[in-house]
Amino acid sequence: MVFKRRDRRSPVQIASEFVYPRGGWTRAFHYVKHRVRRLPDSPERIARGVGFGVFAAFTPFYGLHFGIAALAARLFNGNMLAALSGTFFGNPLTYVPIGVVCLQTGHFLLGTEFEEGDTHGLMGKFANAIGDLKDNLIAVFTDRVADWHGLGIFYDEVFFPYLIGGILPGLLAGVVCYYLSLPLVHTYQQRRRDRIKKKFEEIKRLAESEAAVPESNQLGSSQDLGKESKDV
Repeated sequence: MVFKRRDRRSPVQIASEFVYPRGGWTRAFHYVKHRVRRLPDSPERIARGVGFGVFAAFTPFYGLHFGIAALAARLFNGNMLAALSGTFFGNPLTYVPIGVVCLQTGHFLLGTEFEEGDTHGLMGKFANAIGDLKDNLIAVFTDRVADWHGLGIFYDEVFFPYLIGGILPGLLAGVVCYYLSLPLVHTYQQRRRDRIKKKFEEIKRLAESEAAVPESNQLGSSQDLGKESKDV
């Protein structure tokens, strides 16, 4: 296949590059920023898409952030590619801080107690919940006994508070990123249009100068022929 990698990565390499990209998170951030600015769309729609992507990163639906961001961008007339890029606001370096903020806010709004120990191993709790869900779904079609007790505790203590608590900080972060992205994209697109216009003007001037040279040569040759005819 044309687009296959020549050097196949092992599962360990894939996992390690997900946590820390080969070029570093700084290079990955600049790459995403560059791609967002070059999107062929209005600055408003691009910035709106970025805002929805950032908001999706504050939801507890890990693995579905792309789908949530794309759906929100589609419903509210945002750029879908910009929304997908905005979900990179949530990454292995920010998942824990985002989780802490969402859990604290959710327990505060629900009037429940928040224990600091809830944030330790947060990703592990999500992984265990996914494993329990998989085992219970398998149990539906086999002779195993389904046990939903662990998932019930996870829903009450982690998932639901996370879901409720992620709305306010997600909206705040999304609005901030919208207003930060809007002037940046607008300025970049204007500078790009100016560069393209300047390049076309230079090409036009060059073409006009090249066209003027044969005309002057032709005029000079006709004058020479006139002189020769008079001499004859």
